Amino acid sequence: MATTVQTPDTTHTPVVQSATAAQRSARTIKVEIKRQATPDAAARTEKFEIPYRPNMNITSLLGEIACDPVTSSGQATTPIAYDANCLEEICGSCAMLINGRARMACSALVDKLTGPKGEGTITLAPLSKFPVVRDLAVDRSVLFENLKAVKAWVPIDGTYDLGGGPRQFPQLQETLYPLSNCISCTICMEVCPQFNDSTNFVGAATIAQVKLFNNHPTGAVLKEERLRALAGDGGVQECGFAQNCVEACPKQLPLTEAISDVSRDVIVQQVKDFFTR
Repeated sequence: MATTVQTPDTTHTPVVQSATAAQRSARTIKVEIKRQATPDAAARTEKFEIPYRPNMNITSLLGEIACDPVTSSGQATTPIAYDANCLEEICGSCAMLINGRARMACSALVDKLTGPKGEGTITLAPLSKFPVVRDLAVDRSVLFENLKAVKAWVPIDGTYDLGGGPRQFPQLQETLYPLSNCISCTICMEVCPQFNDSTNFVGAATIAQVKLFNNHPTGAVLKEERLRALAGDGGVQECGFAQNCVEACPKQLPLTEAISDVSRDVIVQQVKDFFTR
């Protein structure tokens, strides 16, 4: 007697799988980028649609545009100019406005920027309070000029062997270590309402470095000079304690605490200078 064996019909399964894969490959990321060819050129906006890949960040998105610089309308263009180096939120160079918010491009994930359904448009623009060099790259030299003005360094004479440095208590090290994590991204200056052409405010990053070096056993030799520098135009008195800086800082530095401590030290120094003229 013949036996008939029935096998399950699997002909439709590959079709479903291929359809799902096709949907994933068809998904694109919509990006609008504010561009500027030169510091004096007029700004313009270009739109792009980039094939979706999971776990992309903004720097990888800009890399995809560089590989095929064509706008969503099919017009050939040039790769986007932007600053980047470490790609791991250490160098601080890739700060820009992402969806209107100042943040680091390397740690801004596309999946979190496009909404739950992935249908949102990502907008990119350069930091608004710094001169544009090109596209998303800006000139942040004002920060480094401010650091030079307050002598944010430890002075040593390296022409001979100085031996071991002075010791620090572990409690002091734990207090100061977070301030040493500053990456000079200038995000705190971008979000600060007091940082503008009218006040010439040095910004939270510079003040935090004053606290760091004033509490260093060797750096304290320049303490009075740093405090006098912050007592002048654009100094610590310009801070309005909006606390935007501490909210936006990508390294979570205790900026408002540093500003409060340095403000007290500046006042004490001014009183000392008044009675020792």
